[in-house]
Amino acid sequence: MARTRVKELLNDAEIGKSVEVKGWVRAFRSNRFIQLNDGSCLASIQAVLEFENYEDALLKRITTGAAINVQGTLVASQGKGQSVEIAVSSIEIIGDANPDEVQKTVMQPKKHSLEFLREQAHLRFRTNTFGAVFRIRHGVSYAIHKFFNDRGFYNLHTPIITGSDAEGAGEMFHVTNFDLENIPKNEHGAIDFKEDFFGKQVNLTVSGQLEAELGALALGQVYTFGPTFRAENSNTSRHLAEFWMVEPEVAFNDLEDNMNLTEDFLKYICSYILENYREDLTFLNDREAQEQKSKPEKDRQTMTLMERLEFVINHSFERITYTKAIEILKNSKPYKKKKFKYPVEWGTDLQSEHERYLVEQEFKKPVIITDYPAAFKAFYMRQNDDGKTVAAMDVLFPGIGEIVGGSQREERLDVLKKKCADFNISEEEIWWYLDTRRFGTVPHAGFGLGFERMVMFVTGMSNIRDVIPFPRTPQNAEF
Repeated sequence: MARTRVKELLNDAEIGKSVEVKGWVRAFRSNRFIQLNDGSCLASIQAVLEFENYEDALLKRITTGAAINVQGTLVASQGKGQSVEIAVSSIEIIGDANPDEVQKTVMQPKKHSLEFLREQAHLRFRTNTFGAVFRIRHGVSYAIHKFFNDRGFYNLHTPIITGSDAEGAGEMFHVTNFDLENIPKNEHGAIDFKEDFFGKQVNLTVSGQLEAELGALALGQVYTFGPTFRAENSNTSRHLAEFWMVEPEVAFNDLEDNMNLTEDFLKYICSYILENYREDLTFLNDREAQEQKSKPEKDRQTMTLMERLEFVINHSFERITYTKAIEILKNSKPYKKKKFKYPVEWGTDLQSEHERYLVEQEFKKPVIITDYPAAFKAFYMRQNDDGKTVAAMDVLFPGIGEIVGGSQREERLDVLKKKCADFNISEEEIWWYLDTRRFGTVPHAGFGLGFERMVMFVTGMSNIRDVIPFPRTPQNAEF
């Protein structure tokens, strides 16, 4: 008999059908009722056995966490909470789970802290919360690929090992095959990278954007979706050392086109998850609502998880310049009453508290801020005619602040070379990037979405370490 997944049984219940289900025991009550889950959905299916037909030795092995194979007949359920259940005809123990050991793990059927769950990240997939989170993570990933594929984009795999620092931040992980006990030096006593594997100093990438631009200037429109790395010694709830980025680049697009693409993209993801992951979303929505009750009123979300997704889908994004945003913030009550923690001045970057005020209180819709001061934006962003700002954009969401950053890229060779000089970027290091401005240069634009930030938004999880299977953070590289 072919195995049937629990999700398929619950969605297409055919009473009287003979079925075989394999999964893990969530609970076993009265030596009769087994709650069996196989990870295909949040719900478990109840398997009912006549305990007098089985030896005590087998019944004792049906413990929380054990893997079993159940065969039987799908029947209408006599109890509450499910429409169908399995009348068991045979049961096989595939993998035992020692009850005493289970009590020490996240599989113990009780509420656990998220910190404890992170310590057992290899087992936390088996909990309802993380089963829901990682099913939705898959859904977001699929929606991203589907969105771009359906619009004629080409997926480009950009290098993980690179000699360039796209962001100019310098917080990069070095890659080498040197014997660390015997690193070669040159006549000046410096590390001789000519002796290294690649013959030069290389790092793990912080972004695939520069390489994606090269693809876009031949293929028209491309996107990257890959791992990126940042050696930033930060232990905040929004930072990881290893994370995933989605970065589309489109030839002949300007900043307006870029904003339109971004808005369509983000709405598509939210709509896809609402339509296809309703059960998991409802669970996470209720979970978040319970957590909110224990928080001080000032720290509570102003909308539920479901409402935030609908909020994005149902509103056209407000579009304002950075200069206008500063003006609004300076005229706001929180600013006048000195409730903002960080200063509001033209020329300084906006903080999360400012971004959330604009989204949640001023406009009550997602916001795109454009035309930031060039001083704190990357070298590749197109210089505006005013000489002070660049054609950049940030998309702000409720509860999270910035979720996407992008820009029209600087396509003019003379301006780009000057910006390289201003940012102390050697032309020799990015000669290939400059070359694309020598051969048929065109306006083009793109943006970057931190994949885990998006998963945080659609799941309501407050810590980025809880939306990636195995988080990499300072002093932590377990599993």
